[in-house]
Amino acid sequence: MKLLRPLFLSLTLAALGLAAAPALHAQAAATTPEKGGEKKKDPAMEPVEDVAGLPRVLLIGDSISIGYTVPTREALKGVANVHRIPTNGAATVTGLENLTKWLVTDGADKKWDVIHFNWGLHDLKQYKDGKIVPGEPVWVSLADYEKNLHTLVQQMKKTGAKLIFATTTPVPEGAGGRDPGLEVKYNEAALRVMKEEGVAIDDLHALVAKQPGIQLAKNVHFSSAGYKILAEQVAGTIKTALGK
Repeated sequence: MKLLRPLFLSLTLAALGLAAAPALHAQAAATTPEKGGEKKKDPAMEPVEDVAGLPRVLLIGDSISIGYTVPTREALKGVANVHRIPTNGAATVTGLENLTKWLVTDGADKKWDVIHFNWGLHDLKQYKDGKIVPGEPVWVSLADYEKNLHTLVQQMKKTGAKLIFATTTPVPEGAGGRDPGLEVKYNEAALRVMKEEGVAIDDLHALVAKQPGIQLAKNVHFSSAGYKILAEQVAGTIKTALGK
């Protein structure tokens, strides 16, 4: 019996682990990994076949934008063709390396009418060797972030698209690897750039600050309902840019 009892306990724990797996999977799908879910097929990453006659919109951003991509498409169905970059936009340094190819997403010979974009949460994360490491310096300093945004905006302006910058959403207490409140300083820097460059603002930070319950506990990501709330505002700012 002494031998059987540990075996029984192991089997029981294994069964509990299996029972918990769907819930863990659901949370992973909702939050999307830091590196953008490149290893799994995400509906947000599906290529979009344009509906003739509708304007073309490009979403650029990190896993927060991945989360609101599909509900934004749904909200703009019949209004615009909503594309997104096929990966996690990560930090501004990632944008500097990849923006040229991102701007030809789903059609090198087609123009964009609106580009809705954000960088920030990855720039301010404590980063080392490709991972979040609490206590390490931020990936991109505030000064470099501001400088990089100028360069990225000037490159996007060349497309002729109307540009919308989405402010970086809050970093809650306990998220780990990011200092709560630091996003405010990064947003201040970004807003200086957008004012100088004449770029419209979608203030997602203010939206979330009014209803923090839409974020997951101790996590920068959002519940499914939270992503839909973000998408409603994203869609609204895009409609405004399109004159709808």
